[in-house]
Amino acid sequence: MTVYIASLFLPYTASFRPPETPPDSQPETLSGKQALEPVSASPTPAVSLFERRNEAPNVGLTPGATTDHERIFTVDPRKADTDQSEYPFPNPDTSGKYEHLTESEAHSPAWGVRTSLNQPKPQSAFAASPSILRHQEQLAPLKEPTPAKEAGPLSQPSVKHTRKLSSRVHHRKPSFSETEWQVTTAEQGNGGLRNAVRSAAESGQLEDKVWVGTLGMPTDAITESTKMAISEQLEGEYNCLTVDVSDSDFDGHYTHFCKTILWPVFHYQIPDNPKSKAYEDHSWVYYVKLNHAFAERIARNWRRGDTIWVQDYHLLLVPAMLRKLLPDAQIGFFLHVAFPSSEVFRCLAPRKELLEGMLGANLVGFQTEEYCRHFLQTCSRILSVEATNDGLQMEDRFVNVAKFPIGIDPLSWDKRRKAADVEQWINTISDRYAGKRLIVARDKIDQVRGIRQKLLSYELFLNTHPEWREKVVLIQVATSTTEQPELEAMISDIVMRINSTHSTLAHQPLVFLKQDLAFPQYLALISVADAMMITSLREGMNLTSHEFVYCQDGKYGAQRYGSLILSEFTGSASVFGNHALLVNPWDYHQCADAIHTALSRSEDDRQCVWTQLHQSVLQNSTSNWVKSFSETLSRVWHEQSSREIMAVPRLPMDKLEERYRQAKRRLIILDYEGTLASWGSPNSIIITTPQRAITTLADLTEDPKNVVYVMSARMPEELERLFRLVSGLGLIAENGCFVREPYSETWSKLTNQVQTDAWKTAVGHILKYYKDRAEGSWIEQRHCSLVFHYEAAEDRAAACRLASECADHINDACANQGVHAILVDGVLVVEAISTNKSSAAELAWRSCLKQTDGAGRPDFLLAIGDSRDDEPVFRWANKLEGAHAVSYAMTVTLGSRSTEARATLAQGVTGVLTCLERLAKTATRGGVSV
Repeated sequence: MTVYIASLFLPYTASFRPPETPPDSQPETLSGKQALEPVSASPTPAVSLFERRNEAPNVGLTPGATTDHERIFTVDPRKADTDQSEYPFPNPDTSGKYEHLTESEAHSPAWGVRTSLNQPKPQSAFAASPSILRHQEQLAPLKEPTPAKEAGPLSQPSVKHTRKLSSRVHHRKPSFSETEWQVTTAEQGNGGLRNAVRSAAESGQLEDKVWVGTLGMPTDAITESTKMAISEQLEGEYNCLTVDVSDSDFDGHYTHFCKTILWPVFHYQIPDNPKSKAYEDHSWVYYVKLNHAFAERIARNWRRGDTIWVQDYHLLLVPAMLRKLLPDAQIGFFLHVAFPSSEVFRCLAPRKELLEGMLGANLVGFQTEEYCRHFLQTCSRILSVEATNDGLQMEDRFVNVAKFPIGIDPLSWDKRRKAADVEQWINTISDRYAGKRLIVARDKIDQVRGIRQKLLSYELFLNTHPEWREKVVLIQVATSTTEQPELEAMISDIVMRINSTHSTLAHQPLVFLKQDLAFPQYLALISVADAMMITSLREGMNLTSHEFVYCQDGKYGAQRYGSLILSEFTGSASVFGNHALLVNPWDYHQCADAIHTALSRSEDDRQCVWTQLHQSVLQNSTSNWVKSFSETLSRVWHEQSSREIMAVPRLPMDKLEERYRQAKRRLIILDYEGTLASWGSPNSIIITTPQRAITTLADLTEDPKNVVYVMSARMPEELERLFRLVSGLGLIAENGCFVREPYSETWSKLTNQVQTDAWKTAVGHILKYYKDRAEGSWIEQRHCSLVFHYEAAEDRAAACRLASECADHINDACANQGVHAILVDGVLVVEAISTNKSSAAELAWRSCLKQTDGAGRPDFLLAIGDSRDDEPVFRWANKLEGAHAVSYAMTVTLGSRSTEARATLAQGVTGVLTCLERLAKTATRGGVSV
């Protein structure tokens, strides 16, 4: 079985020989193992403490600095081209090839920006038009390139007829056409995901895996033959399928939709400010096009039995596209970033399309329980589907939703920490900051990492705790991935103010490095730090905190048991809980107090807290993440496949009749509406039951071996009128809230009346609010439930949206009262969570066991229903047989949705009555007296 891992960027890419370098001065083109071995640099003087990998020759002093601390951070140009960010490990599963351990939160450069690799620049990058009336003119509806004079503006872009801008703008000879290339590790991509896949492959959890993604670099300047050669080598030697997209398509997808639209919204920032040019339909067409390219690439290679894992917000549409191409595929989707609340997500224009795209998967995974809850509520509100604790009940299938917190790979980190370069950097940093307490931080300069809030909190700490001013140093590593001059200027002002106020000739309290660190330097820094401070305003997980905790075991360097100051708005906060110093980044006083606590508490206290943090890191390792996700995906896929109506066989009447005839005691549970009688108006004054159903039920109840129950959503008094002519019939009313046993005149109530009255009062006010806004809707008062009817509303579409919003409101506000709201066929039903038809069926079963007429335990159980409300009864009956409590149980559905019933029955109500009539006559035909 092959596991396809679809991620926007492949873990490998191509690096070209610099065009200005004579061909005879370079070695032959490398491939395989040689291509991935790091190039050794010639010995050079130790000019800098932290080398940079980008192209800037120097970094200036930290603003406001009065000491020469920054001199040690000066870049050594002779080392600028040496990539020391990764460390190779042999992988026996890939025949001698090398895979790499990287920083889980590696801050990769922006797409198209060249750093240590020599790659083409974008040939057709574009910016959004300043006017929403003109921005669509950049697309033309032609399939094939034509001269520019023939191309006209398109008022509504089409995904299928999108034209490359490069073919319209200019044609130039690619500068990389004759340049030699080699496969190397990519700078772009999700480091945490790569580490997880690599460790799983080494441990044998992913024996046959295939990466699917783009090269992570512009490709328009490369000839088709070169692209094909790179793709063939990646597929043949590295198990990578390349998705080929033009520069304009990728830039529109990644830069203009993912980073400009999705990323801010997923992190609670609506891209709607006066300076924004982020028009969603401008870039949406490219997002759809690239997702479709991924789906087609996977579908061409997929074989029955293979598994597909789709990763992150770049590919939200791929699961549904694959479901359409491969209906039987096993598809899992995992979101590595945060998922916002429904109030934020609904601001997206293509909100419905994005949700439906994700729901093409069998399993949707998130980092935390909070993100799962947000997703379920958002789908319930926008798509009007039923949300349960396990997932979402669609019309035709069920989609499971669960949390799978990702972590780091401790074994690989142990190997990397043993390297000599890490030990050298630990000694260097320890000597340079001897006698100082180090707080470290490493973030991207963007609106969600909270660098500004962190620096303001640190400034407040220095102002309120003067005793620490010359004893503590905050080293803030800040990498810039996008142009945000206003934010950078604001941060620079704060840095300057801190150092201008608190620096001396011998001490500088803040070292601000606008650069990234090489991997061994990063490892050394988090190993010797006294504390790490993370103040993200919103983040999916933040594995930097996991890496810091793991490196604080004291095995390397003198420092150990450092404190973790962590934003409560990161996914890692749910993993570490109160063992970390959780802070609200906007509460500067709380953050300042956390810094003081981190620096002041004793080693015993720090060790006690660190032990708990370390245990959490081990429990949430990458191997556990892969194992948990893969096992859950396999399980839910098999469960969902067994529930598909096409996989459920027709009811075997001959076998059913035979088991019915042989049974000594029978329990038969039948749904009413849609099963014994066609659906009727719930508020009809004249309530009748077809005579055929009455006669059939009477025939069944006359057999002393039979115990027959009819269940319904109607109230008890309604059922009594409906079945007053059938003696000895058991009744289940209001979906299990009331039960009347056969030959009894009294009803048993399965709910607490005081609690019911309390929640009905609260929910009633909410329902009235929405009823007043949906003309033609009305509220039905039942004894133990409330029903909001909007099927006859004048504006059905608006009423449906209001009902979805109402369900989300009730489920969020009244969850602690034990009730939930469910949307079913034009109505919203609000009822208790703890009571359903299965709880009533269990009461009927126990009643049969208590009878003293000598009939004994039922050995035949038949349950027939047609709706989603009947699924709990099917599940209960199947488990009863599985536990050998009954020798034969048959569950039958009339619906066309996914089901847990073991058989289907055609011809609707007529088919059910025909089946029951045959059973009623079976005993007589068999020669048994009734």
